[in-house]
Parts: sequence; structure tokens; C-alpha cells
Amino acid sequence: MPTRVAIVGATGYTGGELARLLLRHPGVRIVAAVARSHQGEPLRNVQPHLHDAPGSLVIGSDVGDAEVVFTALPAGEAAKLAPGWLNEGRRIIDIGSDFRLKDAVAYPKWYGYTHPAPELLAESVYGLTEFARTALPKARIVANPGCYPTASLLALAPAAVHDLIGGDVIVDAKSGVSGAGHVVDDAYLYGTVDESVRAYAVAKHRHSPEIAQQLATFGGMRPRLTFVPHLVPMTRGLIATCYAPLRDGVTAPQISEAYATQYADEPFVRVVSSFPPTKATLGSNWCLVHAVVDEENRRLVAVAVLDNLVKGAAGQAIQNFNALCGLPETQGLEAMPLWP
Repeated sequence: MPTRVAIVGATGYTGGELARLLLRHPGVRIVAAVARSHQGEPLRNVQPHLHDAPGSLVIGSDVGDAEVVFTALPAGEAAKLAPGWLNEGRRIIDIGSDFRLKDAVAYPKWYGYTHPAPELLAESVYGLTEFARTALPKARIVANPGCYPTASLLALAPAAVHDLIGGDVIVDAKSGVSGAGHVVDDAYLYGTVDESVRAYAVAKHRHSPEIAQQLATFGGMRPRLTFVPHLVPMTRGLIATCYAPLRDGVTAPQISEAYATQYADEPFVRVVSSFPPTKATLGSNWCLVHAVVDEENRRLVAVAVLDNLVKGAAGQAIQNFNALCGLPETQGLEAMPLWP
């Protein structure tokens, strides 16, 4: 029997992408689409690409009899609702930020609110699937990683896991405007972003502590991280270029072997032989990684690209769902990227 799921936050970009993928997932039945706006309207009328969604799938305020609840909500909202859902025996995959950080004290600093359910942080599983799949089947709460952390961590993980790099890490990342969500703001209007690139939230971006926290789980040492995100004039796509000093004696063949070994059996992470373009992942759950050694400066340069709405959000949530439910990890995510 298909698993009954609800999408909470169904009218946003991530909610729409999640619905697009789940409507073709053979192991899923969407029983509820929840949002504060457009209640009473069919989801297919609100999300213009969901032509084949059933007319009976109407936006409401209740998750119905869902066994698994996907949440794509503003910061702080999912955590308010989670205790009630858990008490009802439901499982939660939060595509937002409410369960990513393990330290409740970090939320006022980075997100500006006191966490509504700090007792749940310890049990949440950080859902970077490639490194969490053994914990996922028993999880009640999955914290889906952010798009920037997903690319950054997949770029750096093999080197960190094999203790090939030091702890002074720089991540220079760039994302399309859909990463900001369904926002009407001058900063994201066509006339503002077209033919322009800008850095933002430097030294204060919310994904900084998330990246540092998870890098520490790979290497055993919390790194000194500089994270600089940029907004670029495209709709989808994300690239993270990561720099880290090499440990003494580490060679380029060791780096190549670490990356090839780490991702040899991964269904969605591929180590490629040249620097990949973001468009090579468009519409897919793929993440492409390329790592080189800057010999003169004794530094690793590792690049990862992905679609920020798929592998960076909805696709990874479904990959986590599949692992949660004992389904093939690739189910519902088989689509190859679009090109050109």
C-alpha cells in the first residue's frame, strides 16, 4: 500500500516541487496539501505546473490521515506543530530549518527565535542521506539539509572523513533566485537580479552553523568556516566552491582516491572529471562533484553543483522518505537532468 503523505507549505516553490515529484512516486499517496493561503482551491490551480494533480487535492488546513508529513514552512513554524503530529504517531520530514541545529541556544542567534520544541533536537536525524541512511529507518523527525549545506558538505565530506584537510574552510557559493522562496521583494525582481551578481548575508548566513556542525561530525573537529553566498541571475541551480588547507604529506592521488571511494556506490552523487556546470543537474536529484589539489598553495579546491529545489530541497526529502520507509532510494527520483 502507498504511504499516505501530507505537504505542509504546498503553495511555495519547494512545496510545488515536492508535489511534482510525489505525484509520480509509486509508493506515495498525497492525502493533504496544507497552506495558509488559497484554502479551498485545487492545488493544480495554484501551482501552474501541476496539471495532472487530481482536482480533489484541495488546499486545506489539516494533514488528514497522513502517516508522513513533509513540511516546507518559514523558520519556527514546523517546530510548533511537530509535537502534536508526533503524539499522533506521524513521522516528519522538515525541509525547513527547525531541526537542523542540535544546540537550541543557536536558534536565537542565527534565526532570531527561541526554539518551540528544544527537546526534539537531540532525536532529529540530519538528513544528508548519503551519511544518514542507517539512522533514517527509525527516525521520527528528519531535518532535511539546506541547499547550500548539501552542496558544501558533499563537496568536502570525502576529504574531511579521511582526515586529509585542516580546519580552516572557505565556502564560496552561488544560487539561483528560487532559493529565496516565493518572495515578492525588490532584491529578487527581474530588473534587480538580471545581469548582476551580489554577495549577501556575509558572516551571518543561517547556513553557516549548519555547515560547521556537520563538518565536525565528519572530521571530529569544528572548523573555522567562512561562508559567502551569492545571488546569481538564474532561476534554479547552485554551485559551492570550497577551499581547505591540505594536511602535511597529503597528495593529489590520495584526494582522488578518497572521493572515488566515498561516492563509488552512491545513486545521486557522481565524481566527475572536470568542473561541472549547474545546468547539468537541472530538474534532477543529482549532485556532481569535482575536486583538485592546488599544489603551489597546498590547498584542496572542491566544487559541487546541484538543483537547489531538488537535491537541495524536495528531491533530497524524497530520498530521505524512501530510506525512512524501506523503499529503493531512487524511487520517484529517476528523472535525468534537462539539457540544454
